[in-house]
Formats: sequence, C-alpha cells, structure tokens
Amino acid sequence: MNHNALGIDIGGTNIAFGIVNPKGEILYETSFPTKSFETPEIFVDFVYNHLSEKELLTDLKGIGVGAPNGNHFTGEIRYAPNLQWKGIIPLAKLFKEKFNIETILTNDANAAAIGEKLFGCAKDLENFVTITLGTGVGSGVFIGGEMVYGEHGVAGEYGHIRVIPNGRLCGCGRKGCLETYASSTGVVRSIHELDSPLKATSKLLEIENPSAKDVFDLALDGDAFAQEIVEFTAQILGSALADFACFSDPKAYVLFGGISQNGEAFAEKVKAHLEANILNIYKDDIQILISSLNNKNAAVLGNAASILWKSYQ
Repeated sequence: MNHNALGIDIGGTNIAFGIVNPKGEILYETSFPTKSFETPEIFVDFVYNHLSEKELLTDLKGIGVGAPNGNHFTGEIRYAPNLQWKGIIPLAKLFKEKFNIETILTNDANAAAIGEKLFGCAKDLENFVTITLGTGVGSGVFIGGEMVYGEHGVAGEYGHIRVIPNGRLCGCGRKGCLETYASSTGVVRSIHELDSPLKATSKLLEIENPSAKDVFDLALDGDAFAQEIVEFTAQILGSALADFACFSDPKAYVLFGGISQNGEAFAEKVKAHLEANILNIYKDDIQILISSLNNKNAAVLGNAASILWKSYQ
C-alpha cells in the first residue's frame, strides 16, 4: 500500500519538490530555478526521471502540485503572470499521464494553507487565512474547517485585490494590486519607487541588485530608508488584511514564506496597522501568526498535504 505523497511547488523563481510521509516528514527534497524548464512537458519528464533514478517512485499514493493561478477543479494553470509558461497549462493531466497516479493541482497558497492545517500552527483553527509573501502574494482561505475554492477553483486571489487606485502596474495587467507592494518583489520595487528624503544616504543604493532580504537586514542595522520601506510594506499589508477580514471573519492570518521569515517584529507591525484600520466588530480578535513551517520546506509539505488531506477527512 502506497503511503507517501510527492509535493511540488512551482514558484516564479524556483521549483521545489519532495517526498512527504503522513507524519509530515520530508524524506527527500530538492529545487531548481523555474527558468531551467522551457516547457511544462520538459519539467514533468525531468521530475519523473529524477525520482526514478533515485528509486523514489515506488511508494507514492499521489502528487500534489501548487502553482500560481492553479485551478483546483480543472487541474490547469491559467494565465499565471509570474510564470514563463503562458496561457492555459493542463499540468495535472500531464503528471497523471506520466506517473499514472492521482494528481491534484491547486493554488500554491491553498496548498500552503492545507499544510498549515495538517502540520503547522493552524492545527486547531477552523477559520484562518494563509497569506503567502513570495514573488507574489497569495492566500488560502479556511472557513469552518474547509478550504474555500469558489466557483472556478481559484478563490483567494488576495494578492490581486487592488489596494492603491491606479497604483503600481502588476503582472496581471492591472494597477495597484496588493502583491505589487507586499511581496518580495514589491519590497524591491519600493527601493526604486518610494519617494523619500532618506533614500540618498541609504546603503541600499550601494548594492547592485538589492533583495527584500537586504531591505530587512539593513532595517535591523538601523538604515532609516530600509526601515521606512519595512514600515510602508507592513502598513499596506495590515490595512489590506483589515479589509479582507470582512469576507471570511478569520481567527488568524498566517504569514508564510518570503518576507514573513523576518519574524515577529514584522508580524507586530502588520498587526498594528490591521488594528488601526479594522472594523470595530473584529477589533483585537484576529491574530497575526508566522507560519511554524517556515523553518521547513513548507511549500513541499503543503502541496503533499493536498494529497494526504484526504486521509484526515
């Protein structure tokens, strides 16, 4: 009887995959740059051959794939703005045909939420939202202990709710989306696009290709402009989460990946801006948590969990 699951996380920058057992232990994992795979077909063949060479195909019960704009119902990636694979991609079908086992494709943030529910800090929560802060911003919504998929299988696109009228141009083609401000790439954009008198003396300008991590590291070291960017990012995110609470009434927001790994200090800033903007009926009742899976490969865990989740229901 097969017990383990293959978890695959497709991000705008990297693709990670690994084998996970029902206890949430990662038995094997690896990652490669997303641009290494010119087509999805090349990628599927590569994963199969890689695991075959390592003799890791024999105990798999299924494959869980998380991807931007992943449609849970159709198994397709649909017009993902942060991926080089364009259009509609029937990825679940490609994996199922190659591996001949059940394959579930879902939004990467939904997979992260399932992983958090099974193995992380949301084990005892019935109503929560996981907010993924990576190349983009995603969200996985649990209401009443059930994942919310919506009519088209893509519910929870919080990253593409517009928070600034006619704001920054987003990869989706619209302007002002949350992910253009609160993602790792959004933080880097703030280095160049935030108008501040503190910019001229910032050490950020001395770095050839600064990253979001550079911003947070320099903020800790006292760089005033970096601190301003961190505060601006927390303000945008906290204010947006205050509005989003009106939809699902969560017990907690769980910040996952990317800039959330800067820990409780950032979470406290987000919480302060949430409380400053939230409707009175929710005041002081919504937690901001940092994913307890951040020190593991939570993306791989989450995607495998979409297969393992069935065993718990």
